Amino acid sequence: MKLFAKLFTIALLAGTAAQAQPLHGQRQFTHQDTLRGSLNPYRTWWDVQRYEIEVTPDFEKRSISGAVNIRFRVTGSNEGKMQIDLQNPMQIDAVTLEYVPLNNPAGKETKNIAFTRDGNTFLLETNDVALVSGGTLRISFHGVPRPAVNPPWDGGWIWKKDKQGRPWMSVACQGLGASVWYPCKDHQSDEPDNGASLTMIVPDTLVAVGNGIQKMVKRAARPEWAGKRVFDWEVKNPINNYTIIPYIGKYVNFTDTMMGLNGKLDLSYWVLDYDLEKAKKQFEQVKPMLRAFEYWFGPYPFYDDSYKLVQSPHLGMEHQSAVAYGNQWKNGYLGMDRSGTGQGSWWDYIIVHESGHEWFANNITTRDIADMWVHEGFTNYSEALFIEYYRGKEAADAYVQGLRRNIQNDNPIIGPYGVNQEGSGDMYDKGSAMIHTIRQVINDDKLFREILLGLNKDFGKKTTTSAEVEQYISRKSGKDLSKIFDQYLRTTQVPQLVLKADGKKIRFWWKNCIDGFNMPVRLSNGQWIYPTTKETKVKLEGASFKDVTADKNFYITVGS
Repeated sequence: MKLFAKLFTIALLAGTAAQAQPLHGQRQFTHQDTLRGSLNPYRTWWDVQRYEIEVTPDFEKRSISGAVNIRFRVTGSNEGKMQIDLQNPMQIDAVTLEYVPLNNPAGKETKNIAFTRDGNTFLLETNDVALVSGGTLRISFHGVPRPAVNPPWDGGWIWKKDKQGRPWMSVACQGLGASVWYPCKDHQSDEPDNGASLTMIVPDTLVAVGNGIQKMVKRAARPEWAGKRVFDWEVKNPINNYTIIPYIGKYVNFTDTMMGLNGKLDLSYWVLDYDLEKAKKQFEQVKPMLRAFEYWFGPYPFYDDSYKLVQSPHLGMEHQSAVAYGNQWKNGYLGMDRSGTGQGSWWDYIIVHESGHEWFANNITTRDIADMWVHEGFTNYSEALFIEYYRGKEAADAYVQGLRRNIQNDNPIIGPYGVNQEGSGDMYDKGSAMIHTIRQVINDDKLFREILLGLNKDFGKKTTTSAEVEQYISRKSGKDLSKIFDQYLRTTQVPQLVLKADGKKIRFWWKNCIDGFNMPVRLSNGQWIYPTTKETKVKLEGASFKDVTADKNFYITVGS
């Protein structure tokens, strides 16, 4: 949600719709952008299986230290180097590799690994390592991580005090990347197949919360950890790097359960002690949200990791199985309705939107962040589906139509590939408007829901691309939607439908569109027409021309 939230906040301050800035039309990309965003040979020969992260923060010094075990398997020929990402000014102290050598397949060896730095990446020397199938890197690190200036939009490590002056720490790093604080393969295409663990060593006056299930709380055993406790958390499912997040503060916990599509789902809530009663009231919205989304998208993807909301020192983020919540216990978006229709004011935006990402972003993940409309467009549309589940289609239609006021058409929704760059912030509201338009074209709500369910079943816990998702929707709908996707994802043009009277007939064609654009449209009288870029005319059914326009559920303009 990071980019949209930033743009919308600017809009609120200005009192107008958000003024998105060009994201990639004028940007010059660098060697560092390519290192971060591309799958080069030093990344593709190995695949991450699991992260085991240990971190000790020092609130006074604004520093952290720790170690990461990266378990990996070999998927290709060892290129002599491995790229590990860790952003300045963080430092790697040492690297060891435990592996099974080719010359001794029954035993294990541990080797110190040399490394060199190239900006925000480290190249590990693996030339003389003959691996059988994989190994475990152990990387120790320390430093003063980039501080978050205005999280979650300007991200980094968050050093904050709560209302009672006690330390409150977390991280927000979507787009910026997990390598802002720990060493990893910081590319969205490679999620750890066997999950991750997060161990936090913190003062014994504080509580540390992580993703998944809490495994253990114990007194720190090392002498240098006197007066501290160790909190261990574990995720069993594949997980995006940027959603592995520590939350450290004066937390208290309350729990609940829900009988969902896959049986009993554990619900867990972690909030600052003085906000407990507010949280108990506001978080009553969680079960209705989950029921609606399980209807539309299928079972919550992470039953074995539980569903969790954690109060955060920022607005919110889709941290997998530990969703960040900071919406000030208000309905709407910080108490406001983004759509201006009244339909966005009766539910908590952060609970609904960020939880929607558990299906689109965390369950279904794009390999390159250039395709993040798949995350944000569908999650934005999940808000309308939540409304529809409880208040019907008319209310949901109004909400989607209202959100169009936020669309800027500044840059294409899909960004440039291979340089770690998102597309336009329109991926939220325009992405949602496109999905709603495609739903009209499919013209079968039962089939549309089956497609949503199928996406989460067939792409779940995997990484994918926009192209694969587009082809899937076309195939399952039985309609060639390629021109519609190209129009809305890859251009900034809003197609214009030209309508002209011709006696008892109506003439029509598309303007302001790509070659071959041929989207059918339902008129306000219920009649379907099939315009192309060439003029066509048909008999107008049951209405006079002056009373006819395009159905408002299509994101288009109408001219004459």
